[in-house]
Amino acid sequence: MQTEMQTESLLRHRPFALFWCARIASDFGFQMMSVAVGWQIYSITGRALDLGLIGLVQFIPSLLLALPAGHVADQFERRRIVLFAQIAQWLAIALLATLTLTRSLHEAGILGIVCVIGVARAFEFPALQSMLPALVSRTIVSRAMAMTSAADQAAMIMGPALGGLLYVAGPGVVYAVAATLYFIAAALMTRLPAQPLTQRPEAASLKTVFAGVHFIRERKDVLGVISLDLFAVLLGGATALLPIFARNILHTGPWGLGLLRAAPAAGALLMSLWLARHRMERQVGKIMFASVAGFGIATIVFALSTQLWLSLIALFALGAFDMVSMVIRGALVQLDTPDAMRGRVSAVNAIFINTSNQLGEFESGLLANWVGAVGATLVGGVGTLLVVGLWMALFPSLRARQRLSLQNDPVVADHPTH
Repeated sequence: MQTEMQTESLLRHRPFALFWCARIASDFGFQMMSVAVGWQIYSITGRALDLGLIGLVQFIPSLLLALPAGHVADQFERRRIVLFAQIAQWLAIALLATLTLTRSLHEAGILGIVCVIGVARAFEFPALQSMLPALVSRTIVSRAMAMTSAADQAAMIMGPALGGLLYVAGPGVVYAVAATLYFIAAALMTRLPAQPLTQRPEAASLKTVFAGVHFIRERKDVLGVISLDLFAVLLGGATALLPIFARNILHTGPWGLGLLRAAPAAGALLMSLWLARHRMERQVGKIMFASVAGFGIATIVFALSTQLWLSLIALFALGAFDMVSMVIRGALVQLDTPDAMRGRVSAVNAIFINTSNQLGEFESGLLANWVGAVGATLVGGVGTLLVVGLWMALFPSLRARQRLSLQNDPVVADHPTH
């Protein structure tokens, strides 16, 4: 990894700057809205089940609509898809604000509007992911992804806090601010250059909708990257057990739990800022596998720790290692995929990510019920290391990968992956 302290700022690239500002505005708006929805619906019903329903009405559309959304992202102009999706979310959040301020909102209404937002986000994700490689040159795609990830992490850290502070003035105020941020995001998206299609539109069919699945099966490097992400997330669900560690092992209170939850995001944020200033020039395959292994080791350290300070360091490192592997994995998938297929491949990747996140938390909770939180986290860390070793053997071309782009990669040239 070569340092580039003299590298021109990514924000000097006007299309990327507009994209990044739109992304950070919508991310902040979504995080603020999520905090207000959870607090408001629990205030209305007092049932913990309803908090789970908020996640369910967003997860179901993301799962059912992922493949059709990927097909749409490859058949229509992606900027327009993202714009329509953000306008739909802006209108939905504005409706939440209006109904809340007029005291006309109830539980079913909140869940229905959140479901609409989930549908819009399902169509937005593959189109948004596929836009980035066309906004910057291939040599700085990884830096652009790191910069985008930094915006995501900042929104995850500060968005809920800002939403919570504004909630003092009422949920309607939070929704109004969130809607304003989405309006800004949509306005910025209109300033981006159009991205013309690289192929003639195809009619929807099972073959075209599932083309992303077939593409991934045929490209060993892409299959290795996506499946590594799936199993690493499935096994690395330590954060789902943080309340148990905080209370029963580290003997701290809510303030300690807050620090534990913030530590991985802080590590990821700082690492993403570093990656945005440095370009990965060689041995990206080994760096990716080493980062996932570091994630597993940090998980093991956290499992064995009985001191708050050590647990915070382990979680900070866990987030930093995860960010390195995530940027490399994301860049490899985007750069190895032709533009005409990026929407569908991104949609399949989204299914893997969303499913593994949900199942990872379930797996951790189920295993903790059997062997305890420490045992479950240890199994996850050791399992991650075993997966890294197995994947290095199953995907030798991925392990030997020198550069993010297939172009000018001597190892790939000598050992084609497809």
